[in-house]
Amino acid sequence: MAENGITLASEDGLLADKMESKEHTPENLENHQKLLDYGINAKIADEVLNIYESGKLKHCDLDERALDALKEFNPDDGVSVLKQFSDVCLKHVANKSAFLCGMMKTYRQNKKQGSSAATAKGPDEQKLKDILARTGYSLDVTTGQRKYGGPPPGSEESSTPPGSGHEIFVGKIPKDVFEDELIPLFEECGKIWDLRLMMDPMTGFNRGYCFVTYCEKAGAQEAVNKLDNHAIKEGKNIKVNISVANQRLFVGSIPKNKSREEILEEFTGKTEGLTDVIIYRSADKESQKNRGFAFLEFDSHKSASIARRRLASGRVKVWGAPVVVDWADPIEEPDDETMAKVKVLYVRNISRDVTEELLKEKFGDFGKVERVKKIKDYGFIHYEEREDAVKAQQEMDGMELGNLKIEVSMAKPPTENRKKEHRKRDQERRHMFMAMGRGGYYGYDDYWGPPMRPPMHPRGGMRRPAGPPMPPRGYEYYDDFYNYDDFYDYGYQQGPRGGRGGRGGQPFAAANARSRRRTPQGWWS
Repeated sequence: MAENGITLASEDGLLADKMESKEHTPENLENHQKLLDYGINAKIADEVLNIYESGKLKHCDLDERALDALKEFNPDDGVSVLKQFSDVCLKHVANKSAFLCGMMKTYRQNKKQGSSAATAKGPDEQKLKDILARTGYSLDVTTGQRKYGGPPPGSEESSTPPGSGHEIFVGKIPKDVFEDELIPLFEECGKIWDLRLMMDPMTGFNRGYCFVTYCEKAGAQEAVNKLDNHAIKEGKNIKVNISVANQRLFVGSIPKNKSREEILEEFTGKTEGLTDVIIYRSADKESQKNRGFAFLEFDSHKSASIARRRLASGRVKVWGAPVVVDWADPIEEPDDETMAKVKVLYVRNISRDVTEELLKEKFGDFGKVERVKKIKDYGFIHYEEREDAVKAQQEMDGMELGNLKIEVSMAKPPTENRKKEHRKRDQERRHMFMAMGRGGYYGYDDYWGPPMRPPMHPRGGMRRPAGPPMPPRGYEYYDDFYNYDDFYDYGYQQGPRGGRGGRGGQPFAAANARSRRRTPQGWWS
């Protein structure tokens, strides 16, 4: 078939002559042939060759995943996405193959939605270059994140990131603001460990938020005090607060005859970065070593996140069976100044035969005790002097009282946010009891007793009390103090499959654990 006097065969010849006229290097021509041999369309292979020649990409940068993705593209779309890739500044992109894969995925999604990907202008390259030269920090760019620093120059690559209280969350960032504007602003408050700006690969702009980690806690607090509600642009005020990195997982379906040491050993072999296991014993069933669940503490949020995905997959068995896994509610810790004034001890793992009188006698050896309150298997000891409380905590923690070893720590006053949440739930609980025909509620000061079973909605719409007792909210309140003691002993009911994110196989109890712990009437969804 001929058109305008040119046959298809002659077109191929012209294309070959055109490639030769560009004087491609022998190495790149050899790599071009490798692309063709892999099954990639000739037009796409030619565009990749042009990128090779520009020096932006080497053949060794492309892994099998990227080659397979290019193989699946039709010629026109493949050339289009490669031109977009070629136009992007790749100077700070460490993994170019993953970056290209992200761009190809975004291109497909945009085309499916009938839109074209918006290309953001990006940061001022000269300003960014000056910042990197001045600080010596690195910049790593992926399709979903732009990461500046971490660790700072002079630190070992394996250095552990600063712990809780060093990181801030910055929200309401204008979508066209990048690190060339953010870094100078936040480094005024202290030395930055790293700054992670979250990117939207569908648009090329940021997602409106970032995380900044400081080398010192004081820097993070200064940023909150100084920059919360700061006008980064006219009419555009950012939101800044301390970020709580969740490093704790809740796991259910644990055999109740397993001790803390056995649980730690089992999960250490299934996960990485596990640092501690927290269990709770039943006050009514002292023969049981745990209540059927535990909390796993990890060295970082990343380790906890990887462990959660692994355990939730259903492929990992614990003592021959899958477990229920979900995030534990993050703990909002009081500040050091507040904790320095606490004169109340929190004691848990108290056996049934230990009375308030016995607790007062034992803890009274360290100073004057104002009052004692035991609630189920834990209690609170109020001292007249803080020094006496500190000494008692150090001496009594781990001591055997009755037939169990008790755990003693300083009770934690709730933050203002926790107090507001408590007052709101107190009001909701009053309304719930009034609606159910009860005149009030029971408890001791600010402590809630074991809640009633909430009404559920079975098929047919009739409301009936059913299911296991509702767990506490995640913190045990007594007067103005709380400590972590998440669940009463209750069984897990197998429910609809699907779970969070459509994974399937997780009991309903785990998939909705967070919502149940947060609102008195929200433990069904």
